[in-house]
Amino acid sequence: TGIYTVPMPTELIQMQYYSFFRMGCNPLAETGRSKLQNQRAVLNQQILRAVRMRAGAENLLRATTNNKVREQVLLELSFVNSDLQILKEELEGLNISVEVYQNTEGTFSIPLVPLGLKETKEVDFTLPLKDFILEHYSEDSSEYEDEIADLVDLRQACRTPSRDEAGIEMLMSYFLQLGFIENRFFPPTRHMGVLFTWYDSFTGVPVCQQNLLLEKASILFNIGALYTQIGTRCNRQTQTGLENAVDAFQRAAGVLSYLKETFTHTPSYDMSPAMLNVLVKMMLAQAQECAFEQISLPGIRNEFFTLVKMTQEVAKVGEVYMMVNTAVTQEPVKENIPYSWSKLVQIKADHYRALAHYFLATILCDHELQSNDDEDQQEKALSQLYDYVPEGVMILTILKDKVQRKQLGKAHLRKAIVYHEEALRVCGLCKKLRNIEVLLEVLTAAHKRSLLKYAQQETEDDFLSLIQAPDILPKTEHKVEMVAPQFSKVKVKDFFHRLGPLSVFSAKQRWTAPRTIHFHCETGELGFSLKGGSPVQIYCLDPVCSAASAGLKEGDYIVSVGGVDCKWLGVNEVLEKFKSVGEQPIEFEVISCQDTTASMHSKSATYSVGMQKTYSLICLAMEENKTDQAKKTPLKLPFLSWGTKNRQKAASTLCLPSAVAGSSQVKKKLSPFTLLGTESSLY
Repeated sequence: TGIYTVPMPTELIQMQYYSFFRMGCNPLAETGRSKLQNQRAVLNQQILRAVRMRAGAENLLRATTNNKVREQVLLELSFVNSDLQILKEELEGLNISVEVYQNTEGTFSIPLVPLGLKETKEVDFTLPLKDFILEHYSEDSSEYEDEIADLVDLRQACRTPSRDEAGIEMLMSYFLQLGFIENRFFPPTRHMGVLFTWYDSFTGVPVCQQNLLLEKASILFNIGALYTQIGTRCNRQTQTGLENAVDAFQRAAGVLSYLKETFTHTPSYDMSPAMLNVLVKMMLAQAQECAFEQISLPGIRNEFFTLVKMTQEVAKVGEVYMMVNTAVTQEPVKENIPYSWSKLVQIKADHYRALAHYFLATILCDHELQSNDDEDQQEKALSQLYDYVPEGVMILTILKDKVQRKQLGKAHLRKAIVYHEEALRVCGLCKKLRNIEVLLEVLTAAHKRSLLKYAQQETEDDFLSLIQAPDILPKTEHKVEMVAPQFSKVKVKDFFHRLGPLSVFSAKQRWTAPRTIHFHCETGELGFSLKGGSPVQIYCLDPVCSAASAGLKEGDYIVSVGGVDCKWLGVNEVLEKFKSVGEQPIEFEVISCQDTTASMHSKSATYSVGMQKTYSLICLAMEENKTDQAKKTPLKLPFLSWGTKNRQKAASTLCLPSAVAGSSQVKKKLSPFTLLGTESSLY
């Protein structure tokens, strides 16, 4: 074309390229984790389309009386429901793709479970914030375009955080920035028109809401999820790596627990109190597992007291996984948690309990009481392993009697073999888990080791041994605990700092437009005093002074003097501004606070596509029943509304959940996105 371009240096190109992604990962990078997140985003969209198709078919089924049409619709519904089931299985496959998140170093350990990040749609704050700045703060909104752009860029970067401390810090900074944004731009009296959409991490169902609390809760969930990914990435073949893994899972549990306690009405399954409670227990169990690996990393010496300690430590890991296994089998969690996760938890519980019995059997079979051994110490140590012993059996007798000692040891080996076989059986039942090679290798090796140990102890009179191995008491010297999120360590500057001190210039306060006051200082006296921090406030105004005649009022705030912004200046600094004017007329701008008595409920109209009555809906229904019975106050817009009555008010609604069968709403006109009833739950 005749156009000649000068080639840019490679270093400059790379610098410009990476500066674009300086706050988050390159979303186009072909890494294993980015591929998983991209697949998750695609599945979320497919699930959304399938749910909408099912909603339309159900509405048609409800509206038509033609039998032929009903047959065709029912056939279509069966196909859509089958498609949804397939999509659910694909999403579950992504959730169990643990090998992508594990450390790349050669390892021989059972994989850990990471949480996938919640996906979201893009949000443009530009128009709502510019309108609010102009309307509420009476300032030129074009002067804040850079700040709004920084906010949008930060949110966009948070969709692809790096899997390290820098990614955690970025998510935390955005979470803290949302606190400033909420106070400055989201008044309690109305919605801002900003629609936040987040997809459930387990079901792929989108939740749409005009409440900033959904954004904050989802960011918290992603902080916890990112900690779990950092924990699984740690090298579990080194002490430092295991220490970092324990710390990461403890911090993940702390963030998820903080989310559960702070945001109690999140309309998403993955952030419901029941699900978060399970996730907290699972992360603490994985931290305990890494703590056991940490103390066993140098090797386990075949020595009496060392084996006693390791027996109790590994029994503790089995106990915490048993607690998690109990939690994941309870309603409503078991309907939404990935099937492969619940089976992996069960496998780990059986595996570590089997190891505990194997270690104890090794104590009994390999360590006979010698003349130079301290039998009192051994009796005390061994008795701490049992809550009870079989009737007629004494610990000291077991230590001294070779036959009883061997019989009890073989009983523990038999129990270990039973647990190992159960773990292998459960692993074989789950398609996703039996394809994880390292998991099968670990389980098979442990099973063969117990079988070999048992074969070495076999004698001809083995059929006479009827003793049952007692349960082992768990105990740990490395107890793991939740680590609360340390937001104070993340330093964040308010993007909209120029609007003024947040304690005064917030969305909750309403102000008059700035008024310009022109007056001449008479006899060196202003005619008023100043008080407060920043901004300063008019105090003790003389009603006959020239400033009062110019329109100054008691309690006004000074926002500028001589065209210079002084929202952040104190009393002495503002007085210096006045003195610097000299004998010339003084010009400054003030604003007056308007009384705001109108208030609005803190809850928002929230809908989730395809979701039936969750805990939030049930609580809401109970509240509405109480209100109807009391008949004292008019019915307010509830937190979650699924009737057609409030659709006009719920501008944040993407699509509506199921209509309640048998209600009066049935006769009204149906939305094309209204679902039929509770029988058609998503999965």
